Amino acid sequence: MNLVVIEAPAKRDTLKKYLGSGYDVFATKGHIRDLPQKSFGLDVNNHFEPKYEIMPDKRQLISDLKSKAANADNVLIATDPDREGEAIAWHIANVLGIDKNKKCRIQFNEISQKAVQNALTQPRAIDQNLVNAQQARRALDRIVGYKLSPILCKKIKPRLSAGRVQSVALKLVVDREKEIEAFKPEEYWPVTAFLIKNSDVFKASLEKKNGKKFLPANEAEAKGVVDEVKDQPFLTTKVKRSTTKSHAPAPFTTSTMQQDALNKAGLSIKRTTAAAQQLYEGVEIAGEGKLALITYIRTDSTRVSVDAQNACREFARKMYGDKFVPEKPNIYAKKANAQDAHEAIRPINMNITPEKVKASLSPDNYKLYKLIYERFLASQMSDAIYSNVTANFSAKDYEFKAVGKTMEFAGYTAAYKEFEGDEKQEISKLPVLDEGERLPAKEVKTEQKFTKPPARYTEASLVKAMEEKGIGRPATYAATIMVLQTREYVTKDGKSLVPTELGKKVTEYLEKFFSSVINVKFTANMENRLDDIATQNDDWHDVVESFWSGFSKLLSASDASGFSLKAEPQETDIICDKCGHKMLLREGRYGKFLGCSNFPKCRNIMPYEEQQKVVGKCPECGGDVVARKSKRGKTFFSCANYPTCKFMSWYPTTGKRCPNCNEPLIIKNKKIVCSKCDYKEQ
Repeated sequence: MNLVVIEAPAKRDTLKKYLGSGYDVFATKGHIRDLPQKSFGLDVNNHFEPKYEIMPDKRQLISDLKSKAANADNVLIATDPDREGEAIAWHIANVLGIDKNKKCRIQFNEISQKAVQNALTQPRAIDQNLVNAQQARRALDRIVGYKLSPILCKKIKPRLSAGRVQSVALKLVVDREKEIEAFKPEEYWPVTAFLIKNSDVFKASLEKKNGKKFLPANEAEAKGVVDEVKDQPFLTTKVKRSTTKSHAPAPFTTSTMQQDALNKAGLSIKRTTAAAQQLYEGVEIAGEGKLALITYIRTDSTRVSVDAQNACREFARKMYGDKFVPEKPNIYAKKANAQDAHEAIRPINMNITPEKVKASLSPDNYKLYKLIYERFLASQMSDAIYSNVTANFSAKDYEFKAVGKTMEFAGYTAAYKEFEGDEKQEISKLPVLDEGERLPAKEVKTEQKFTKPPARYTEASLVKAMEEKGIGRPATYAATIMVLQTREYVTKDGKSLVPTELGKKVTEYLEKFFSSVINVKFTANMENRLDDIATQNDDWHDVVESFWSGFSKLLSASDASGFSLKAEPQETDIICDKCGHKMLLREGRYGKFLGCSNFPKCRNIMPYEEQQKVVGKCPECGGDVVARKSKRGKTFFSCANYPTCKFMSWYPTTGKRCPNCNEPLIIKNKKIVCSKCDYKEQ
C-alpha cells in the first residue's frame, strides 16, 4: 500500500477516485510544524536559523501519520503546488525521516484523473530553493510581527499587530483617504445639445470655444452658451468612421478572479476565497460524487496547457461557430514580476458547464464557477469588432462632439462581458451623418457638476493595486485584506474600505519611525529578493540578516523615543473605594478597565462594564432589550435580564406580540413586522 500525504481533508475523497485501491490518503490539515507560538523562534546569533516545533494541536495527528508511513511501501507527498506547499512537504519529510534526495514529492495543478496519474509517474525530490524562499518569508514576517507589534501596543494601544505586507496595504488605504480629505471639488457646468436627424435624437457635448478646449466653470458661463446656440442650426463639420477590435481577456489569475468576483458577482474576498477552495478541492455533484471543478487557485500566471487550450477552442467552435475561434490560439504575455509557477485558473472539463452543475452548487460556488468558466471560454475566442463614429458640430463660436459605437461582431463577448465600472461614459448608436448638413437642436441643457475625489479602495481595487505594485503574492492578498478588517484598521462602507482612527494612528506611527521599510518600494523589492532565493539559489539567511541589520536600528530608535499616540485616560464619575479619588477609564491588554487617578499612591483597579444601549422591551419578561456583539462582531439583541430571561433576536423588538400568531414583533427595514408570519403594521 502506498501512502499519499495531502493538506486538506476535503481533497481526500476527490483524490481517492483517481488513485485506485493501492493508495491510502492522509490529510495533515495544513501545517504540522512551525516557529514556536510563545517565543521568537529565530536564532539571531546563528544566522537566523529557525527553531521549528511540532504544532501543539498536531501531535496526535503526527503520531498517526508516522504509524501509517511505517506500514506503507512508499510515501508520496502531494501538498499544494506553491512555495508554502513545498515547505509543508519539507516539514513532513523531516518529521518522517525521509531522505532529502528521495523522489517523494508529487504535484498536480488540478485534481483530475489525467493530472493525478501523470503526477504519480513523475515524482521528484523536494525543491529546497522553494522551501528556502518560504523560510525567508516566514522569518521576515516573524521579525516584523514579533518585534514591531509590541512597540505599537506600547506606543498606541494594547493588542495591536503589524505586518510586513499588511502594514503597507494599510498605508495604501490611509494615503488614499488623505487624498480624499485634502481634495477640493471644483465646479463645472457641462453643456449638452440634443440634436435631431430625421426621427432620431442624439447627444452632442460642448468641447471647444473659438477652437480651444472649453468647459464652463459657472452657471453664468454655461447659460451664456445655451442662450447663444439653442436656436441655432448645428453644422456637421467632420464625421470620422473607424473600426476597432477588442481582444479577449486572459484567463483568471488569483488577483483578477478576486476583482471580478466582487465587481460582477458581489462576492467579498472572504467568500471568493472559500468558494474557490471548495471548487478546487471538490464538491458533491449529483450522480458523480466528489468532483473537482477548477485548477489550482493561487497563481499569477495566465498560461494554460495545450490540451486545455485545444479543448476550449473546440468547445467554443461547437457552441458559437468557426468565426468565433481565431486561427491561432490566443497566448497571453507573462507579467514582469509573475512567478508563473502554475497555469491560470480554469475549469478542468469544458463539458461540465455551470448550468449542468448549478443544482449541486451553493449560490457562491455557482457564481464563481460561472465566472471562471466563461472567462476561460472567452479567452480562446475571437476579437469583438466595433464600428465607431465621431462627429463634430459647430454652432456660433462653439464646437460640440458626439461619439457613437456599434458592435459589428460579438466575438468573445458572446461568452463573457468585462466589468466596465460604475462611471463608464455613455456611448450610443448615432444616425447616419454627413458632413455639411445642418441639424436643429431639440434642446440644449446644462447642469452643475463637481469634480470628484479619487475613489476609496474596494477589496477588489486594493488587490489590483497590491498586484500592480508588487506587494505580496497571490496566496497573501485575501489574508492581508481580511486581517486589516479583523484588526479593525479598516471598515467597510458598502464596498469601500475606510481606514478607522486606529488604522490612521498605526500608519502615522509607522511613517514616523519605519518609513524606510514599511513602504511600497521596499516591500516590492523584498518580494523580488524572495523570488531570487527560489530561482537563483540565493542564501536565504543573508536576505534575512540584511533586513535585520537595518530594521533592528529602527526598532531601537522607536522604542527609545518618547513619542506616543496613546489616548489619554478618561475621567469618570466613579469613586475609588480605596482612597476616594475618581477612577479613570483606561485600556489594557485585556480591554477597558478602571484605574485610580491617584496612581501610583493608590493602585486600585476595577472592571469596567460598558453601558449597553437599550433598544426596546422584552416580549418575554418586559425587561429592557439591549444591543450586544457576538464573538464574530455581529450585532444582536437580547434581554438585559439574561440568564434569567434568554430572549434573543437579530432585530430590535417592540416588546409587543403579533395579533395573528403571538410571536414577537420586530423592527426590520424601518417597519414593524412579525418575526414569524407576514403580519406588518403601517
